[in-house]
Amino acid sequence: MNYRNQQSTRKSAEQAPVLPATAVPDSGPLTREELQLAARNHSMPLEALRREVTPPGLHYVLTHFDIPDLDASSWHLRIGGAVERALELSMAALRRDPAITVPVTLECAGNGRSLLEPRPLSQPWVLEAVGTAHWTGVPLAYLLGKAGVLPHAREVVFTGADAGVQGGVPQHYARSLPIREALRPDVVLAYRMNGLDLPPQHGYPLRLVVPGWYGMASVKWLQSIEVVRAPFAGFQQQSAYRYQESADDAGTPVTRIRVRSLMVPPGVPDFFTRQRFLPAGPVMLEGRAWSGEGAVTAVDVGIDGTWVPAHLEKPAGGFAWRRWSLPWVADPGEHVLACRATDITGATQPLEQHWNYQGMGNNVVQQVRVTVE
Repeated sequence: MNYRNQQSTRKSAEQAPVLPATAVPDSGPLTREELQLAARNHSMPLEALRREVTPPGLHYVLTHFDIPDLDASSWHLRIGGAVERALELSMAALRRDPAITVPVTLECAGNGRSLLEPRPLSQPWVLEAVGTAHWTGVPLAYLLGKAGVLPHAREVVFTGADAGVQGGVPQHYARSLPIREALRPDVVLAYRMNGLDLPPQHGYPLRLVVPGWYGMASVKWLQSIEVVRAPFAGFQQQSAYRYQESADDAGTPVTRIRVRSLMVPPGVPDFFTRQRFLPAGPVMLEGRAWSGEGAVTAVDVGIDGTWVPAHLEKPAGGFAWRRWSLPWVADPGEHVLACRATDITGATQPLEQHWNYQGMGNNVVQQVRVTVE
């Protein structure tokens, strides 16, 4: 497709009444719009995989619209809908409620999008849209219990203070969870990250954290919670975050994180290409593995196509990543390293990723090319 035809296609799509969450796929270089998104958002450097807990400044960030400027002293959370009693809570009141701290690995559903061919046009993640933090706050189930969920309630809708336009639709960012997920004991309304107040980019003063689900479910800058009796039909639920084969495919919803592992690239990088260089001899290969379906049960490390089981350490929590390691004696020459995780359901990372229109759930095996000198 030439530039003029491509611009024409995008203009026609913009005039449609309802648009897909991403623009038409592209095989060319990154667009100006993608570069703008890449500059606003950021991924976790792979060397941070050495840390069990990711510092807030290294944790991945995806912000759909603008970061709201909120004052916790005047902010309130509204809980209503199909409940026995509506609640309006200040931050001071929330901090008096029982609190829990949950270690959770969050990953963006679009992680790996830029590796697909053709490339879906949106935030051009490579592999690093992930991070693990300790989230402290009030269990959602506790507050829903105080409000009293009425019979026949089906979902809980969470709306953030961030507003904008996506797919031609003006909106506040909003997502819903099925009642059974919302009532899990580990779903938390978090006001602290790693022991400190939430940074602005991570949802200050309050955000939702849904362990095991891709990050789109963990609504930031939370301002209201509504219990509803019918499925939520907001844009971020019905149009965005779907596994689609084409723009015309209604698709299926993105929910839990697919099994994945990543490796700390050994040695030192070339500045531009990120090709790795290391001396010959013993080296400890290491990384992290996680899955939204529960425990990771195995990680295999590929060295030039030969797979070897790695050692797994105990995770910090049920939905926190798990460290793996493998000693390797590096021989001089060019090598390709890889890692592949399997979870408790038997799901294993694919060697080749199945393409989808929005570029969601890409958990293809990572490859690291190294030159041993």
